[in-house]
Amino acid sequence: MTGKATSEAPASGPEESASEPAKVPTPEASGEMAALEPPREEQAPQPQEPVPEAPAPAAPTAAKPAPPSKDVPSAPLQLTVEDVSDSSVTVSWEPPEKLGRLGLRGYVLEVCQEGASEWVPVNDRPMMVTQQTMRNLTLGDKFFLRVAAVSSAGAGPPAVLDQPIHIQEIIEAPKIRVPRHLRQTYIRQVGEAVNLQIPFQGKPRPQASWTHNGQALDSRQASVRTGDQDSILFIRKAQRSDSGRYELTLQLKGLEAKAAIDILVIEPPGPPSSIRLLDVWGCNAALEWMPPRDTGNTELLGYTVQKADKKTGQWFTVLERYHPTTCTISNLIVGNTYSFRVFSENQCGLSASAAVTKELAHIKKADIAAKSKGFIERDFSEAPSFTQPLADHTSTPGYSTQLFCSVRASPKPKIIWMKNKMDIQGDPRYRALSEQGVCTLEIRKPSPFDSGVYTCKAINVLGEASVDCLLEVKGEGWRRVASQGPSHGQENRRHHLWKVD
Repeated sequence: MTGKATSEAPASGPEESASEPAKVPTPEASGEMAALEPPREEQAPQPQEPVPEAPAPAAPTAAKPAPPSKDVPSAPLQLTVEDVSDSSVTVSWEPPEKLGRLGLRGYVLEVCQEGASEWVPVNDRPMMVTQQTMRNLTLGDKFFLRVAAVSSAGAGPPAVLDQPIHIQEIIEAPKIRVPRHLRQTYIRQVGEAVNLQIPFQGKPRPQASWTHNGQALDSRQASVRTGDQDSILFIRKAQRSDSGRYELTLQLKGLEAKAAIDILVIEPPGPPSSIRLLDVWGCNAALEWMPPRDTGNTELLGYTVQKADKKTGQWFTVLERYHPTTCTISNLIVGNTYSFRVFSENQCGLSASAAVTKELAHIKKADIAAKSKGFIERDFSEAPSFTQPLADHTSTPGYSTQLFCSVRASPKPKIIWMKNKMDIQGDPRYRALSEQGVCTLEIRKPSPFDSGVYTCKAINVLGEASVDCLLEVKGEGWRRVASQGPSHGQENRRHHLWKVD
């Protein structure tokens, strides 16, 4: 027995209500109900006298009905308004406590306009639903609703809403949605257009108004267009006077929403107010300048310092976004003459002009006088000393071999080669060379008889030094017998070769 139904709003005229009893069992059209209940006219609600203290009118009342028959169901329970919009209303109820002996055929929903006494059925016939929606209602309508359960014996007593239902426009509180890029200061340059589109919500459409720094907008400088869902602020050519806080206010039947947007209109700064050359020394020059009188309606990002040689006239940047107002320029070329200039810089860029020094910085050549000092001649005399000694060597008979060593001495030493303590100078089998301190002894096609201890001796006026090594020439059929004297030093070794049969 539960369900939902939708119906169009009924006409409240008497002609339509007169034709309904033939289709819908109502108290007037039911014979059994006529016997048990008073006539329809007696049940019609009597208008109450207006009471100033009561803000809402009461529902139409009816005369006390006769006790219902056991065949007629009792009144539905918990008649409630579920939803009200600007064109519809939804009501629901619970089944009656007693359905009657003949069973339930459905429910009849009736409406009575405020100030009227006649109830008009909403549906043509009883419907087995416990929730019903009336649509296509007109704004401003104010009416009562009641519902009655119907059986084959007729309609039972109705359940009536205590308060009237008022169809009025639904109010949605205004709300402003500021775009993300406008939640911080919105910066534009002088001459650029400002176009702010601020979306909002609200139903019905709220009244929008703009202010600039708390004052009304100048219509000659800014224009506003407000639609159903947004408001647009447009400035064709922004000026610095347009900077400030713009506030959008939405008002709707006592409700209000506000949003503030900060706009900053900037332009390039002016040049530094003055500049002077403080000092020139060596390859350096010191400058000082004063901040500009006009910063362009925003903070400065720094200064750009440039230099120019008088010969070429070309400007070169030395410092960029430099914050102090004094600086020292170094690495200037000796003999050149320089001039300097300084630009101011902000978010728009460099200033249109620069402050240029009136004085020129001439980098002079320093007077250098040569101071001669007495020359002290160094004595490079040195006794002979071997930096690379001779190394023991093994050779093959018939193949020339060489012995090497290196000596350092000043003056140049005399080199003497010896074999087994015997001077071998002039022997054609040996060739001795000495160049740049490197001493070489070449033994041409050595034989086992050339084995022995070779000594290289260097002698000059400051002393002498010697080194020796063992040369062994290996050949078939020969063997070497070495003997040593009382001293075990290398210089005392003796070698003897014996032929083996």
